[in-house]
Parts: sequence; structure tokens; C-alpha cells
Amino acid sequence: MRQFGKIFNFELKYYLKNKVFVGVTLFLVIAIAGVMFFPRIMGAFENGEEETTENVATELSVMLVKAESPEQSEMVRETFGAAFTDYEVQSTDKEVEEIKDQILSGDVECAFVMTGATSYTYYVNNLSIYDSNTAIADELLQNIYQLNAMVSSGITVEQASEIMTVQIESTTESLGVDQMQNYWYTYIMIFALYMVILLYGQMVATNVATEKSSRAMEVLITSAKPVSMMFGKVLASCMAGLIQLVAIFGSALLFYNLNKSYWGDNMIVDSIFNMPLSLFGYMLIFFTLGFLIYAFLYGAIGSTASKLEDINTSVMPITMLFIVGFFIVMFSFAAGTVDTVLMKVCSYIPFTSPMAMFTRIAMSTVPWYEILISIVILIGSVIGVGVISAKIYRVGVLLYGTTPKIGSIIKAVWKA
Repeated sequence: MRQFGKIFNFELKYYLKNKVFVGVTLFLVIAIAGVMFFPRIMGAFENGEEETTENVATELSVMLVKAESPEQSEMVRETFGAAFTDYEVQSTDKEVEEIKDQILSGDVECAFVMTGATSYTYYVNNLSIYDSNTAIADELLQNIYQLNAMVSSGITVEQASEIMTVQIESTTESLGVDQMQNYWYTYIMIFALYMVILLYGQMVATNVATEKSSRAMEVLITSAKPVSMMFGKVLASCMAGLIQLVAIFGSALLFYNLNKSYWGDNMIVDSIFNMPLSLFGYMLIFFTLGFLIYAFLYGAIGSTASKLEDINTSVMPITMLFIVGFFIVMFSFAAGTVDTVLMKVCSYIPFTSPMAMFTRIAMSTVPWYEILISIVILIGSVIGVGVISAKIYRVGVLLYGTTPKIGSIIKAVWKA
């Protein structure tokens, strides 16, 4: 235990004194501070410029409408004017070619030319991929047609308007989990785990390979047990990662509370910083265990690398394994189908369960015993992979200067 404590303290101090580690943490904290204080800063500028802009009218783009008769044009203009608030809607009796010339010259943004009671041509210079004017116009003209049909059938305009504007009342009661509410929690957790595993896993593998290439591993292996060394290194990297995440997300929470009133009722930001405690607890459990199992694998692979330059090639299988699991979860998560057979199977596989099971917990209703089974399997796998990684670490000393083969590693581990 004393050996483990010394190694753990030494490795943790290495991370905390690393300039890159500290620099990245400070950069992210400053960036988050800028984002969280942005509404307050913008509000200060807007208040300072309020007097100078108070009497300045916003010039709206012009939208032209033309129907078969002046009366119809005026009706369409009034209806469109209420719906298209970003435009100055005007009726016109000009010919189509003149309307096109106005659009091309920039005097008019767009135009709707009615070719019948239920048909029109939409003219615009550059059609944006975000242009939804035709969708809005379809609904408005459909309402106008229905209103005119009712009036022609003998219904008064007031009765027809009342029928067309009836309000539908609805109440939604969720008996399980609200996926929209938990969407951002899950999204952030999955990507945070993705970044931390790839970053710190690579660091663990690189540190172990550096010790091996400098022959320091041979000295260390004679003064400390491989299990103490491997667990000390991996748990130190895990603690460093948690410290960094606490600094980043803790500062985000602090800055958000300082500027909460400036964010108003922003649903996305508000949901992120109001995560239920139970879900937060599951996030810590699966995040920590998921990181540990991959960190042990990266450490074991790093000890088998013959040269420091071989690290990227050596860890590729582990990285690909994680990326495959990541994409399986992300595709299911994006589609909203988190209870498929594939996701349920992935919830019990140690290499994918940290992401898959947490996603199911956040986005669906999972029985408590399934969660317990997944956690127990994951804990057992972490311990088992940690012990095997320690044996591979010990065997790695004997593989110095040679190209490691899977068969030789398995045989040496079995004898260790």
C-alpha cells in the first residue's frame, strides 16, 4: 500500500505540474467564463447604445404580393403582413417582369404572385437553404381559401374566423423519462468521456513507454510491485482528469450562477446546469469506471511498445474499439432509440457499458437490477483488466528492444 501511495502521489504531481495540463485547464476555464459572461457584456453594450439607437427605425426587406384582383391582393397582404414580421409586405399590380427586375436590383427581397386561388409562384434572387417562406405561405393561403369557402357557403366572416382560429388545449404527462430534458446531460457526458479517454489514455501509454525506453522501468520493477505501479499510475491519471473536469465544470456552474439572470429562460443552458442528483451520481460512476478500464488497457499497451514512436500504432486497436462503441451509442442516441437489442447488449459489455448504460438511464427507463448488473460487471472488469495490465507491464520489461507479439505476451502473462 505504501508503494502504491508513493507512485500515486508522484504521478499525480507530474500531471498537476505539467504545463500543458495546467495551460489547457486555464484556457478552458477562461473560455467558459467568456461564454457565461457574454450575455452580461452584451447587455452592458446594448444599454450604453440604447439612447443613440432609440429613434432609429429598422429597415425591413420588402416582400411583394400580387393576386388576380386588387381586393384579393389586399387580403393576402394583410394576412402575410401579420405572419412575415421580418418583411415589409406590400401589394402590387405590376407585371411579373417588372417584379423580377425589382428583385434583381435589390429593391425587393422576394415576391409571391398568385396564379389562382390555391397556386402561386415564389420569386427570389438567391434561394437560401433556410428559406421557409413558401412553407409559411402554403399554410396562410390554405387558411384564406378555407375562409373564403366558408363565407361563400353562407357562414358569416365572424363565424368562419372563429372556426379557423380555434385553440387546441393539450396536456402531456410523461410516465417515464423526458428525453428532451436529459438530452444535453447525455450529450456532454458522452463527449467528455470520449475526449478524456483519448487524451489521458494516450498520456498513460506515453508515460509508460517513456519509462521503458529510458530503462527506468527496469529499476522501478525491482523496487515496487507491478500491481502497485500500474494502479498507482492509472488512478493518478484518473484523479488528474477528475480534478480538471471539476475545475472546468465547477467554474462553468459558478459563472452561470453569477450571470443566471442575464441568460433568461434559455432552455438548453438551464437544463445543463439543473441535472438531477441521481443522474449526476450515475454519470460519475460510469465516467470513472469507463475511464479506468481504458486507462489500464492503454498502460498495458504502452509497456509493450518497443519504441516511443510506436505508441500511436500500438494503441490503435484500443482506440478503434472505443470509437466503435462511441459511434454505436451516438447513432442510437441521435435516433432516440436507446432501448434496441444492440444497446442492451452494449450495456453489459465493459468496453461500451459506460456510455451505453448511462445513455439508457438518461434517455429511457431502466430497471434497477439491470443497472446494478452493469455496474458489477464493470467493476469486476476494471479490477481484472488492471491485474492483467500489471502483469503485462512486468512482462514489458523483458520485451525491451524486441517487437512484441500477442502470442508471446499471452504466454509470458500466463507464466507471470
